[in-house]
Amino acid sequence: MDELELLKKDWKKKEQQFKQVSEQDIYGMLHQSSSSIVKWIFIISIIEFLIFRLLDFTLFFDEAFINRLKSYHIYDIEKVATGINFVVLIGFIVYFYKNLKNISTTSSVKKLMKDIIETRKIVKYYVWYNLAIAFVTGVIILFSQLKYDSNLSPLFEKYQLAVICIGLSVIVLLVGIFYLFYKLVYGILLKRLQNNYKELKKIDL
Repeated sequence: MDELELLKKDWKKKEQQFKQVSEQDIYGMLHQSSSSIVKWIFIISIIEFLIFRLLDFTLFFDEAFINRLKSYHIYDIEKVATGINFVVLIGFIVYFYKNLKNISTTSSVKKLMKDIIETRKIVKYYVWYNLAIAFVTGVIILFSQLKYDSNLSPLFEKYQLAVICIGLSVIVLLVGIFYLFYKLVYGILLKRLQNNYKELKKIDL
């Protein structure tokens, strides 16, 4: 009987050790996967930032574009808005980098879960900020064109409601295309992070 009890205790001990090793291995894989996902979020945000800032740089050195903005009386507004947008996006990128460093160096399940939640939240803020900027910019340009463009203003005066509806529909369509892009790129990465979070939650129970 004593020998049997000793064998049972030994088996339970080995089973517990095996469970601990397995959970540690799972955590290691989830940690590496989460770090890789956040790294891609960081890289994609930088690429996106560089592409659009290059476009801004090109446009604001285009004399025809500058004259058009001045004729619409929004040159100064666009210049200030572009500067503010630059600073805000740099802030997001810095935050993504901090999240990457946090996730890469974290050493506990709870901390990793917290970092995943924080990363998902910031990415969502980033996406909605960009969509809001695209919509607001589109509306400002639309109404400036309708008011000051000699080709559009007579049409606007005659068919105000129809022209506004068409213009806003085009803006919503373009913003929708941006949304689908973000949904495709960042949505896939966030979904993977969410799956990692669920797996970590099982370990943390």
